[in-house]
Amino acid sequence: MESWLSMSQIYMSHSALRNHCCHHLKGSTLNDTTAPSQLAIGIIFFLQTVLGIWGNFSLLYHYLFLYHTQCRLRVTDLIGKHLIIANILLILSKGVPQTITTLRLKHFASDFACKLILYVERVGRSMSIGTTCLLSVFQTIMISPMNSCWKNLKVKAPKYIAFSISFCWIQCMFVNLIFPLYALYVSEKWHSTNMTNTRDSGYCVATDLENISGSIYTALIVFPEVSFSVLIFWASGSMILTLYRHSRRQVQYIHKASVSPRPSAESRATQSILLLASTFMCFHTLSCIFNITLALFHNPSWWLVDTAALISMCFPFISPFLLMSRDSIVSSLCFLT
Repeated sequence: MESWLSMSQIYMSHSALRNHCCHHLKGSTLNDTTAPSQLAIGIIFFLQTVLGIWGNFSLLYHYLFLYHTQCRLRVTDLIGKHLIIANILLILSKGVPQTITTLRLKHFASDFACKLILYVERVGRSMSIGTTCLLSVFQTIMISPMNSCWKNLKVKAPKYIAFSISFCWIQCMFVNLIFPLYALYVSEKWHSTNMTNTRDSGYCVATDLENISGSIYTALIVFPEVSFSVLIFWASGSMILTLYRHSRRQVQYIHKASVSPRPSAESRATQSILLLASTFMCFHTLSCIFNITLALFHNPSWWLVDTAALISMCFPFISPFLLMSRDSIVSSLCFLT
């Protein structure tokens, strides 16, 4: 009798364990299924990534073709080429991993790959705002009147563009390398005490750098971005004011000379750069708002993370088409040497 009871208990325990395992396996299978909303987000990420890569590589090929055929690029095209490279870095480091993650392949990146992806993304983001600021300020100087305070810089500015771009690359790569190295040092030093702040990026789990050292993050990342944003805003306002004054003088000349209005190449180039800078400021402001919102939550919802990623990808996706929309920017004056 006791033997029969013990065998019954073993059978019941085995049945309960089997039912629990089957229920757990069923729940895992249901959780792994892609929801229609996430599938739609994944398709948007995929289209944004593919079209963004195609647009940026097409424009980069255009610039490289002109360079290898012994053509001399305009200064604005030279800056635009580096903006395109920054866009490609952003799309490859942000768009591709987010597309894979949204299609339900999570945490596919190793620890080293995770740090490398985040580093490339930060360098691309820093170069994007740096080159946009440089392009806006340069065009503001070049279209300023001869009696303005910028008249002495109009001749000198083109000579310093190559140095400014190189300095921007070195600064972005150096600053964004120091910050994760410092975070790695602090995380290993305090590993046994208070290093529990991590953030799930979807494709990997990374240390929440903003929570490790807010002052260093502000000094190295936030302050330069705010400074560049203020310069872009000032340059955009200056370009609008200059274009307004130029259009008024042009209207007065048309009334006197009775000729048809025809915008100059300089005006078309300025309008294109102004559109590019305004688009950047809109998406950059939205991206900052969403990033601040994400920083307030330790485990934010998936739609908030995906929306923030989509917005951060908008400018790298749109900017090459904005540059190609104006012949004054894409086409270059070629001088055979």
